[in-house]
Amino acid sequence: MEVINWKGILEALLFAAGDEGLSVKQIASVLEITEYQARDIAESLKEEYISDVRGIQVIEIAGVYQMTTKKAHSDYLKRLVETSSTQGLSQAALETLAIIAYKQPITRAEIDEIRGVKTERPIHTLVTKVLIKEVGRAEGSGRAYLYGTTKEFLDYFGLNSIDELPPLADNSDDSFENGEADLFFEKFQQTIE
Repeated sequence: MEVINWKGILEALLFAAGDEGLSVKQIASVLEITEYQARDIAESLKEEYISDVRGIQVIEIAGVYQMTTKKAHSDYLKRLVETSSTQGLSQAALETLAIIAYKQPITRAEIDEIRGVKTERPIHTLVTKVLIKEVGRAEGSGRAYLYGTTKEFLDYFGLNSIDELPPLADNSDDSFENGEADLFFEKFQQTIE
């Protein structure tokens, strides 16, 4: 008879679920077990994390189980957040952000074509800083990710909406390619420094 590592599976599910967490009903449905068994496994995993020296824990809030960091490590987490948010954006990240802001939704290949160089790292940086996000998939073969700006982008630059971006010149398609996308940089360069 096969032995199933229910706690390991639940741990993976909770990690994948992120901030949304999972209800007992969802756990039972995915694991194809009863809700009673699901609660028992979740509580057992929760107890295991409490007694361990790991930096994360399993909690239950409003009937939803989540993985979170332990409060004992909050000072270190604050330092991490403070140091990563104080680092400015590179010129490549700024250029990429400007293109996405004005052309959204847009694929990485389209951004690469406009900039003339690969934008994998700047896009990763912008996603990590939650200034851009995947907003869908392009039609056609490959179904590339489409990127757009986030609410955090608006907050970061003090905008109420994307409509408050400075207007581009009439030849806006050529302005990025000719390196004339400085409208964005001129207005916001001071904000990021």
